[in-house]
Amino acid sequence: MAALFRGCRNFYKRSHKHVELTLVSCSRSMASKTPVGFIGLGNMGTPMARNLLKHGYPVIATDVFPESCKELQDSGAQILDCPAEVADKADRIITMLPSSPNVIEVYTGSNGILKKIKKGTLLIDSSTIDPSVSKEMAIAAEKMGAVFMDAPVSGGVGAASLAKLTFMVGGVEEEFNAAQELLTCMGATVVYCGQVGSGQAAKICNNMLLAIGMIGTAETMNLGIRLGLDPKLLAKILNMSSGRCWSSDTYNPVPGVMEGVPSANNYQGGFGTLLMAKDLGFAQDTATSNRTPIPLGSLAHQIYRAMCAGGYSNKDFSSVFQFLREEGVQ
Repeated sequence: MAALFRGCRNFYKRSHKHVELTLVSCSRSMASKTPVGFIGLGNMGTPMARNLLKHGYPVIATDVFPESCKELQDSGAQILDCPAEVADKADRIITMLPSSPNVIEVYTGSNGILKKIKKGTLLIDSSTIDPSVSKEMAIAAEKMGAVFMDAPVSGGVGAASLAKLTFMVGGVEEEFNAAQELLTCMGATVVYCGQVGSGQAAKICNNMLLAIGMIGTAETMNLGIRLGLDPKLLAKILNMSSGRCWSSDTYNPVPGVMEGVPSANNYQGGFGTLLMAKDLGFAQDTATSNRTPIPLGSLAHQIYRAMCAGGYSNKDFSSVFQFLREEGVQ
């Protein structure tokens, strides 16, 4: 009789667990069909939001520039007038904005997300901003009963279009799976980095190395060309040798070496010089506050600031090659 009882009890536990798992799965499936808000439809935001649509998520979006919304609207998204209206209709919202002031305005401004946010809303910010601002937004969201996570990206416009971005996520670990469900629609890699702000910290470190690497590649290619080497041949040699890096084999800064990169299109599109200067400024500020030496990072910051002053702000950051070429001619 005891054995029979134990068998019945175990069967009940297994059945009960199965019911719980089924309910969770149903709940998640139903949640997946609810609208996702998306704010910020620039070079990165538009392809990211489009990939959500491709995965079957209804998207409710807005942008400060109405003309930026047309492409996504044509793809099936609902366009609203302001972030507050998006927050009123969606309990999962992704933001992709240019700077810290933009993030502060979109979240806490007079028509911001927090004006009409619902309790339990998941907020994912994929902007690259000051980590301290991410922490401020998390506190403000928590006061409204919402959850804020920072999830900046790496990969550029090409990776955004192909859903191959890398997301670096900071926030409450228990909410990571919920964020990951959406982020995997837009990226190939989603990494949990720790508490709020840690995603931004990882992104700042990555972009500092990216800038240093791009400058090094541009200098190397420029010197080789001046020494009479064919640029395609030099790039081939570098990419078979120990000097190989992302800037040389995937995003070469020399016009004519590669197709499908900004250098092949007069440095249009891609990741702007002004944005790179901004990110290097974050690296400089955080390094100073943490008393961490970054001599090459500081020099890279100076170079990109000089580029901005010299009219390169709206060109892709790989235009540092063109900048160095022009500097050498003077």
